[in-house]
Amino acid sequence: MNRIDQRFADLRAAGRTGLIPFVTAGDPGVEATVPVMHALVAAGADLIELGVPFSDPMADGPTIQRSSERALARGVGLRKVLAMVAEFRRADATTPVVLMGYLNPLEIFGYERFADTARQAGVDGVLMVDSPVEEAGELTPLLARHGIEQIFLAAPTTADARLARVVERARGFLYYVSFAGITGADRLAVGDVSAKVAAIRAATGTPVAVGFGVREPQQAAGIAGFADAVVVGSALVEHLAPHADPGAAAAAAGAFLAPLRAAVDAARTRSAA
Repeated sequence: MNRIDQRFADLRAAGRTGLIPFVTAGDPGVEATVPVMHALVAAGADLIELGVPFSDPMADGPTIQRSSERALARGVGLRKVLAMVAEFRRADATTPVVLMGYLNPLEIFGYERFADTARQAGVDGVLMVDSPVEEAGELTPLLARHGIEQIFLAAPTTADARLARVVERARGFLYYVSFAGITGADRLAVGDVSAKVAAIRAATGTPVAVGFGVREPQQAAGIAGFADAVVVGSALVEHLAPHADPGAAAAAAGAFLAPLRAAVDAARTRSAA
């Protein structure tokens, strides 16, 4: 069983909501990435989204754009990202890792070569923002043959007919974008998301994770009441930016995530009562 599927099965059995932090590989420092990943797990991360730096991250807001620029300036490309995952796996064999980014680096690397190298490194899933379900015909089965799940996105603007196709193809988890816009924007309205996520969950057994706009424990707690997982990205990347030293970055990561973990767990306990 893929580590993503196992983790969500474990969460479901325990009656817990998952917490998924996003960090950009190579930021706030090349040597800080793996220590930050371990610190996030220690602070309660159930799955890690690791951003692959890209020069034109069109779905990302200024915070993640700048983090990609800094990582690229440090020479972090896809090869180094995969090496980071392999290093992480030497001490952590169970936490799922999903690479999040854009198709161009994969196309340059070569799909077959990427899938094989990613499998060997310990990658569990791939979320390519510019690889929608309609255009993933080549990539999805290739990844699946290597035991890697392609994660798809849905949004408030996704038409019902298209949403049905996304739900049908969803594996691992479905990433529900909480509003139409870029990452990091401050427009999250938890009440508006709940009904849509409930409808999606009623149509599929695939877990639904909600992200974009989650910045504070209160927001994470609100989402935890109806989603299978909460994703936090830009706020964490922003918090880590000043801490290039690996030790300082790891400490900052843990300090940021721990209150969100506590809030998510408390909210789930209240909703189950």
